[in-house]
Amino acid sequence: MLLSTLVFGLVLGGSYALIAMGLSLQYGIARIMNLAYGEVMICAAFAAMLLFNVAGLSPLLSLVLLVPAGWAISWGIYQVMMRPLVARSGTTGRLEVDSILATFGLLFVVQGVLLVLFGGNFQSYAFLGQGVNVLGTQVALNRLIAFGLSVLIGGGLYLALTHSRWGLALRAVALSPGSAPLVGIEVNRVARAGFALGGALAVAGGVVLSMYQTFSATMGVIYTMKALVIVIMGGVGNLLGALIAGLLLGLIETFVSVYIDPGLTLAATYGLFLVILLWRPQGLFGGAK
Repeated sequence: MLLSTLVFGLVLGGSYALIAMGLSLQYGIARIMNLAYGEVMICAAFAAMLLFNVAGLSPLLSLVLLVPAGWAISWGIYQVMMRPLVARSGTTGRLEVDSILATFGLLFVVQGVLLVLFGGNFQSYAFLGQGVNVLGTQVALNRLIAFGLSVLIGGGLYLALTHSRWGLALRAVALSPGSAPLVGIEVNRVARAGFALGGALAVAGGVVLSMYQTFSATMGVIYTMKALVIVIMGGVGNLLGALIAGLLLGLIETFVSVYIDPGLTLAATYGLFLVILLWRPQGLFGGAK
């Protein structure tokens, strides 16, 4: 029981880590708290389901189509909605508040469209659900693939951000947007790229989760809150912290569900959020480089 719980927790945590990295990028680089982040994920989950059921396209191939689309759509959202807010905020620090209000409205627009198109029922599709033996525990193949994709995408992105000039520019804007122009970095362009990259990761997370979990048009806010909890746990803008915190949250939720009560998983998540916010508001890894 303990080993199987650990395996399932790591699989879930890997998906959570991938999800949280996108929100961490959007807030850490673009200074935009995107409350519609979970809705982007749910849109991607429904798109993957449609491509699988209607066109017979594997979600693994759907990633190749949907992730670039997520980048392009997020880039467009930044241009249309966020850029005017950035220009208006200047150096007053209003951007965080204005972005929360704007994306809060976007949340309900997207959710309403999804409810009209798909209704409020839970949806899923059957993709590689056969069991595979892992250390004596039967784990569905789709969960293992989802975990592998999360590690591959999350780890690859972390390496790209820490070992490339492109990643250096993103990190420079995240650490000191006021000083970045002094070394020739165009902050608005980098912020737009960071927001678009976060949207692409949200799409990837939505497709990965759809492989093995049910979802509905109203679940986006839950994933937004979980991503926010992980970002706070790991330290805002700290991608490695988000990876570790995502794994921890997946383990905590799974252990609470198995050993205490499945109905208390959300309570445990938000309780953990409050404890960390009060005890260490900079996050567990907020001081890490």
